[in-house]
Amino acid sequence: MRGRPLARRTAAAARRGLHRAGLAADWATLLWEAVSLPTAHLADVAAALAAAGREDDARQLLRQGVTRPGEDVAAAVTGQRASRWGARALVEVFVAVRSPEDTARFAACAPHRLVPEVLRAVRTAAPAREAAVVHALRVAGLVVT
Repeated sequence: MRGRPLARRTAAAARRGLHRAGLAADWATLLWEAVSLPTAHLADVAAALAAAGREDDARQLLRQGVTRPGEDVAAAVTGQRASRWGARALVEVFVAVRSPEDTARFAACAPHRLVPEVLRAVRTAAPAREAAVVHALRVAGLVVT
């Protein structure tokens, strides 16, 4: 246990404790409540869940988090409030679930920082959408190639 990060141990212990107490159904409620956190904190909760082996729960939280206005997500990614994993995961989920036009508007919030992240994320997480996202970035004047 000594080498495991605190967030990972905490998330795993919370889940085990809920199950032992017969409150497994409350896990879903806990996840639902986490969605109401500010975007950067939501990304950090998702990072802790992923570190605890709960990748499906982490992705579910992120999918719900990126339904917020693109400006809010951009602020979380660029404002140093989310962990590095959380910020990257937010961008990956954003490009995978939002329209290419939404993605271009998102990238326009901080083009020098977000355009490279969007391009990396679309190649990694949604390669089938890459052409559409690059086109939307071009139309928005954010990519010249």
